[in-house]
Amino acid sequence: MAGFEVAGRKFRTEADYRAALRDQAKIKEIQAKVHMDQPGEVITLYADMQDGQYKFETAVGNDFDDKIYELAEAYKKQGYNKDSKLPTGKKRFSRKSAVNGKNVKTTERPNGKVAQGDVSLDAYDKDMQKEIMRELKKREKRRKLTVAVCSVVAVVCFGYFGVYSYFTDRTQRNYESLADLKGSNTLVGMAPNVTIHYTDDEEVELEVLEEYQTLYNKNKSLIGWLKIADTNIDYPVMQTVNNEYYLDHNYSQEYDKNGSLFLDKDCDVVHRNTNLIIYGHHMKSGKMFGNLNKYSSESYAKEHSTIQFDTIYEKGTYEVMYVFRSRIYNEDEIVFKYYQFFDAESEKEFNSYMQEMAALSLYDTGVTAAYGDELLTLSTCDNSEADGRFVVVAKRVM
Repeated sequence: MAGFEVAGRKFRTEADYRAALRDQAKIKEIQAKVHMDQPGEVITLYADMQDGQYKFETAVGNDFDDKIYELAEAYKKQGYNKDSKLPTGKKRFSRKSAVNGKNVKTTERPNGKVAQGDVSLDAYDKDMQKEIMRELKKREKRRKLTVAVCSVVAVVCFGYFGVYSYFTDRTQRNYESLADLKGSNTLVGMAPNVTIHYTDDEEVELEVLEEYQTLYNKNKSLIGWLKIADTNIDYPVMQTVNNEYYLDHNYSQEYDKNGSLFLDKDCDVVHRNTNLIIYGHHMKSGKMFGNLNKYSSESYAKEHSTIQFDTIYEKGTYEVMYVFRSRIYNEDEIVFKYYQFFDAESEKEFNSYMQEMAALSLYDTGVTAAYGDELLTLSTCDNSEADGRFVVVAKRVM
């Protein structure tokens, strides 16, 4: 066990350990090519990582991904972009000033002193010398004030990134352990059956799939698991009596700004709704539904057209049908509100919903649905407008 450690991370199996070594080698290769003190190179690197040009297998790679994200965001906040490049050496700052009515090229050095080409300070009369020195002192005060303000801002920023890194790291560790528990038999059989009382006359007894029994026994709010192959979306899905708790709590019921994926409180996986809606935060790090908006690309949707959503009682495979942007509307606005679509009471009503979503869809996937089909909707925030939402709708095929 002691030998299976890479970059401060411990691994349970030799296979995981070797995967971590591969990630470490890939990181060293990246660091040999990218200058971390060059904003443009760092921002470009993170964009490449988001596009999947660099794929990691373990937490070692995920840690590196988070560090690059934080550094890229810090550079962006300073106004840098992909084309930005800092000089490799220190430069003096030149300007022109009017001295005795003439334009003289001057150079301001870091110590605040000024060289006036071949003209020295002694070349001017005493009044002019005092004026020059007064101006230099003002500039020095402004420089010190700027440094002080920047220092405070830097402390605040580093504090924010420290807190963010803590939650990101903890979330990563938590979901790694959950992935290990998925399919394990640690707590299998302790409470495999679930009894649901719908009314006094209706009682339904269901058996939790063996794959999810251990996870269910650790947290009874577990309702399923969502996975999209070749993406980072591979998470448990929670459900509780409201749509607030899992906005800022994880599977372990700890406070976590990443929150959890959760099924709308009005959805019923037993008496199956026409449409199940799963919500998740759009995290800048890519966690949760942070990468869901990649479905805005038609080519990406074709490469990731299949979504696996298992409830704790049965498995399910879905095919992407509609991708669109919407928003949260006022209650009195008469408009299609996808987040209120749970059931279609008739074929006419169902077809009306399909027409609304088809009209909003960014492209035609070629997939359609008929009355009686089961749908799955994934929803996350979108910054394109106030209260914006990015939505992916899929049809169950298995």
